[in-house]
Amino acid sequence: MASIIESGWLYLITHFNDFQLACLGSFFLHESVFFLSGLPFIYFERAGWLSKYKIQTKNNTPAAQEKCITRLLLYHFCVNLPVMVFSYPIFRYMGMRSSLPLPSWKVVSTQILFYFILEDFVFYWGHRILHTKWLYKHVHSVHHEYATPFGLTSEYAHPAEILFLGFATIIGPAITGPHLVTLWLWMVLRVLETVEAHCGYHFPWSMSNFLPLYGGADFHDYHHRLLYTKSGNYSSTFVYMDWIFGTDKGYRKLKVLKSSGCEAEGKEI
Repeated sequence: MASIIESGWLYLITHFNDFQLACLGSFFLHESVFFLSGLPFIYFERAGWLSKYKIQTKNNTPAAQEKCITRLLLYHFCVNLPVMVFSYPIFRYMGMRSSLPLPSWKVVSTQILFYFILEDFVFYWGHRILHTKWLYKHVHSVHHEYATPFGLTSEYAHPAEILFLGFATIIGPAITGPHLVTLWLWMVLRVLETVEAHCGYHFPWSMSNFLPLYGGADFHDYHHRLLYTKSGNYSSTFVYMDWIFGTDKGYRKLKVLKSSGCEAEGKEI
């Protein structure tokens, strides 16, 4: 398996230069993973598939979904792509490389775990700041236009927010100067995580059912349903920051009430 990956990587680095791979390659990979993972949830919502796993009964209109896609393409090409281009020299300066040999899985997994922990910490505080009155009204309210989120709304935000919270995603790699393959894997996992958190469905196979510290769709959907002053659940991936600082109390109370209601129904049956 390792030799296949290295052969594929050798093809890339012999046919494309570092700039093309780090900027255009990263952009293409991001767009592919983002839309391929997010678009199916639009179809599920329109077709009514898997509705028993849908967290909210309300659906978005086709017009609202199309508006989201149009804005996303605009923001991705006019904000995300330029950021990738202009940040390339910084990553190169910090030690990012694309040459062989590829890093070991131990190095890759350690770095990505560090990125997730650091990103979650920085995102939590940045997100809380965006929920202050002025910033919410003028910046973060764009993201909250969708009280019933679906996968693609994960990156639907004001350009200022894209830059502000995007810092949480890139600070880890910027500090460590990873191999490009590590950066790509981190980007793929982060995109899949944020799409899942906004998908609007809580499945039996959702990671939050198996990983106690993982937030997931049910955790973040609560954040979108409530008014900005009372929402809580500010973390991106994990739940411990909200637990430590008491910003998940409303969500926890709701979970207890739902659990009590289910138990009461079971006793009646």
